[in-house]
Amino acid sequence: MATAETVELSEPHAPKEASIHSFESILTSLKHELVKLRHNHDKHEPEYFRAVSSLSDSDLTSFTPADVETVRVGTSAYGLHLFGKVRIPAAENAYIHVRVFIAAEDGTDGSSEEERVAKLHCIHTEEVVKDDGDHVYRAIFGKNDELEWFDT
Repeated sequence: MATAETVELSEPHAPKEASIHSFESILTSLKHELVKLRHNHDKHEPEYFRAVSSLSDSDLTSFTPADVETVRVGTSAYGLHLFGKVRIPAAENAYIHVRVFIAAEDGTDGSSEEERVAKLHCIHTEEVVKDDGDHVYRAIFGKNDELEWFDT
């Protein structure tokens, strides 16, 4: 299994054409999963999406591949791990962190971009336990938040 210890991520950088193409291919599933994630968290812990609670689902998902501001990429034996920071245009200083897995299409070696398939792996949600035992939850990050390895 790929982990932060087994996959070295590139330095954060602006997305190149291949990354933009990967985000284009998962855009529909990303928007669907983001709305579903927000609705699920709103039932139990609305703090995850509090920063964008005033946005409609349509406004929350108004981003395009052009709103991917930063990416990091790592390679494992299984494929490429693409992490992206996506700006939510309808809110100030609001971003989601997304993880995409890119692997060879069945029957190919994946050596060219056309032979690769991108799939949404997850949207980052964070739960931090403070020293006093209080829990802080978020799924919306700011521009200055680092894009680091995450599994959820």
